Amino acid sequence: MGKKKYKFFELILLCYLLFFLLIATTASADDGSAGDSAVMAKLAKSLTPTPAGWSGPNVCKWPGVSCDSSGRVSSISLISKSVAGELPPDLNQLSNLQSLNLQRNRLYGSLPPLSDLSSLQEVHLDNNNFTSVPSNFLKGLTSLEHFSIDENPSLPPWTIPNSLTDSSSLADFSASNANIMGQIPDIFGSFPSLENVRLSYNNITGFLPASFAKSGIKNLVLNNQKNGLSGRIDVLGSMEQLTQVWIHVNKFSGPIPDLSLCTNLVDLQLRDNTLTGVIPASLTSLPKLANVSLQNNIFMGPMPLFKTGVQVSLGNMNHFCNPSPGPCDPQVTVLLEVAGAVGYPMRVAESWAGNNPCKGWDFVTCDPKGSVIVINFAKQNWVGTISPAAANLTALKQLVMSDNNLTGPIPASLTSLPELQLVDVSNNNISGKIPKFRPDVIVKTSGNPFTGKDLPPFSPPGSPSSSGRTDNPSSPTIGAHKASVPTWVIVAIVIAAIILILVLCLVIYKYKRNGKSKLSKVKTGKEQKLKNNSPKNVNGYGAIPSTASQSSAANSEIYIYDGGNVTIPVELLREATDNFNEENILGRGGFGIVYKGKLHDGTEIAVKRMEASIASNKGLNEFKAEIEVLTKVRHRHLVALHGFCVNGYERLLVYEYMPQGTLGQHLFDHEHLRFPPLTWKQRLIIALDVARGVEYLHGLAQQSFIHRDLKPSNVLLGDDMRAKVADFGLVKNAPDGKYSVETKLAGTFGYLAPEYASTGRVTTKIDVFAFGVMLMEMVTGRKALDENLPEDRSHLVPWFRRMVMNKENIRYILDPSVDPDEETYQSICKVVELAGHCAAREPSQRPDMGHAVNVLAPLVEQWTPTASNGDDSFNIDFNMSLPQALQRWRANEDSMLSEDTYGDYTTSSRTSKSITALTKV
Repeated sequence: MGKKKYKFFELILLCYLLFFLLIATTASADDGSAGDSAVMAKLAKSLTPTPAGWSGPNVCKWPGVSCDSSGRVSSISLISKSVAGELPPDLNQLSNLQSLNLQRNRLYGSLPPLSDLSSLQEVHLDNNNFTSVPSNFLKGLTSLEHFSIDENPSLPPWTIPNSLTDSSSLADFSASNANIMGQIPDIFGSFPSLENVRLSYNNITGFLPASFAKSGIKNLVLNNQKNGLSGRIDVLGSMEQLTQVWIHVNKFSGPIPDLSLCTNLVDLQLRDNTLTGVIPASLTSLPKLANVSLQNNIFMGPMPLFKTGVQVSLGNMNHFCNPSPGPCDPQVTVLLEVAGAVGYPMRVAESWAGNNPCKGWDFVTCDPKGSVIVINFAKQNWVGTISPAAANLTALKQLVMSDNNLTGPIPASLTSLPELQLVDVSNNNISGKIPKFRPDVIVKTSGNPFTGKDLPPFSPPGSPSSSGRTDNPSSPTIGAHKASVPTWVIVAIVIAAIILILVLCLVIYKYKRNGKSKLSKVKTGKEQKLKNNSPKNVNGYGAIPSTASQSSAANSEIYIYDGGNVTIPVELLREATDNFNEENILGRGGFGIVYKGKLHDGTEIAVKRMEASIASNKGLNEFKAEIEVLTKVRHRHLVALHGFCVNGYERLLVYEYMPQGTLGQHLFDHEHLRFPPLTWKQRLIIALDVARGVEYLHGLAQQSFIHRDLKPSNVLLGDDMRAKVADFGLVKNAPDGKYSVETKLAGTFGYLAPEYASTGRVTTKIDVFAFGVMLMEMVTGRKALDENLPEDRSHLVPWFRRMVMNKENIRYILDPSVDPDEETYQSICKVVELAGHCAAREPSQRPDMGHAVNVLAPLVEQWTPTASNGDDSFNIDFNMSLPQALQRWRANEDSMLSEDTYGDYTTSSRTSKSITALTKV
């Protein structure tokens, strides 16, 4: 009986709750209608002229305004009404609004705040003059399907927000000429219904996002970006629904991908990019293609033959092998495959014109019979693989691919080449087993840390798999209509959830408790500074203390990061350095001591050693930072990390050894160290090497970094006086676009950009500033900060600016060891101008490092000696090393050489002339 009475009272209580809920809902609807009326009255008042008929208490009867069954405003349409004014900020209180059409008017001020209008399906704001973007714009629009904001050029620069993923039903997104900047976010896996993307005439940069492949985009319009989208366009080949692609007037590079899946493609506009490679047959055979524009690129291979009726524009800049459709010479076909494996670089495309590779093609050497005998792709910083097609060049004697960023294995097919003498793939990222060549074939593989290991294939920048994870589907939004659930069910669910959370917390606690014991950890004591008495203190490898504030780390735990590099036993390092003998010290500094060492195979190394006495948070963080950065980047102008060692409280980093010390030594201490002063040519080459290394850090690596401590003592020189940037202990991840990230002040006074010194916020432009200071040092031979000079001259940058305001003063500020002729002086003037731009006061006035590379590269090229027309040149490439040049000379002058193995020197007069010529260079 008690149970029945309890159920009866429960039923009555439930009825009361439903009754009050009904009253509350009705009251809420009435309040909502009144609220909508107030918002609409504000909107009418803000518009000039007031739209006709927008008066009276019932807004649902206003022309262009619709309401739903509850009397709430659901649609506003003022298309082409010539109204002006600033929209009220509380439009997003129209919570039932489904459609907002305000296109082709004269509206200004802020865009309407639309956040969290969960019923909004359609927004059209085109052809107005809005001047502000509210925060959280486009956030929480869970029903949005159609959005357009084209032709609003007065908007401030803004980016496409990641919150757009809230709109999982999006079908159209159009924002041409709306001042969008930054990268296209990689979020398009969240839009399975998306068909139209139009973003032309903006300032969007970066790559095409890989998640395009997971959308249903039919019309992709990205043409005429101000600075240009870049990278490869491989992702187009995975977009099966495409009908229209407009990506012309950008900076896309590489080849056209296989488009065989794009059977609905009608219109393809690729003109005015930097595309290269062979036009694929899959493009010419597309069944619905009607219009294709390819001009102002440099395509190669056979001229394409399209179907009758297709409107084709090829232009006259392409390097097709023949002036009409038809196959290329077999050697040309093979060489194109070899070039294709490294992405058809622009330097190849510009040189390889015509159907005869023996007529002026760079990187290729032929014998008198017209057979290709040498392919030399050395030191180009190209990415890709080694094509097995090279084995089809049966006369090939040398394949030189050293000092690039090549991945994958050495093709086993190369072992079949009967004339092969040399395969040089040193200093790449080659993996897999090394094929077994004939004993007389020289195979150079040093500097490849992954040989013997099988790695996944590398994806070039801008290709679908290079942009990281793309599976970011939005969670389905729970609808407004929810089924009622009994109270006891809710209570049970809550209790079960609490129990589950407690269990998960217990599991996580146990996991962490057990996991900690498996991690390497060290207890660091308070930091102690190492006294610096060594005269070799400026020898690089991060041994120079920085101005970063150093906090104590008493009793703190540091977990050692394993970045994937080789862990080297301390016993091996002790043996290599003669038990860290003081005679092998290269430098001392804030990190510890740097020693020179030699491994069993003769490889010279530099060992940076941090002892417990100076182990601090800063030191250990720099140790970790160096490993993290140098495992993610590899470049011929960044010093290579061979491995590291954790030995009790000791931390050791092992680098490649740079025998010529630092740039700072050669600029400022060359007399004391008895170094010859750097020539202007050497300074130019070093500056270009540094610029290329930092450019790679900033934007060409898989992840972008800011060095934060760029200076001559962190630039190391090899025996060939080529430069590599070192000391990555202060590196920070670079923020996207023009944004900055706040960090503790670090670096070296004299090289700190003004905005960094005053605010602690960094962008890549602080490295550009430091590079500008280095250029000033290379021009003047003076240090950035020299306290021995009078105060008005002790700071190099302001003094340099004052002096070069009058160009006649340039001769008076030059390093005395540089005695320029007229040609050299013109080159110096250009570097002075570049230094001034790089060290500009405002970061927005500084160029990026790519610009510095573009300015310096032609100056270096103009200094490259050219072969004379006489017989004494012997077809020598003066950019090659001496052994490489001798090998090429042997290939071209077989009759003049003995049968000795590669590297032996003959005593013939012609050989002597070649060696003499090379050593003079």
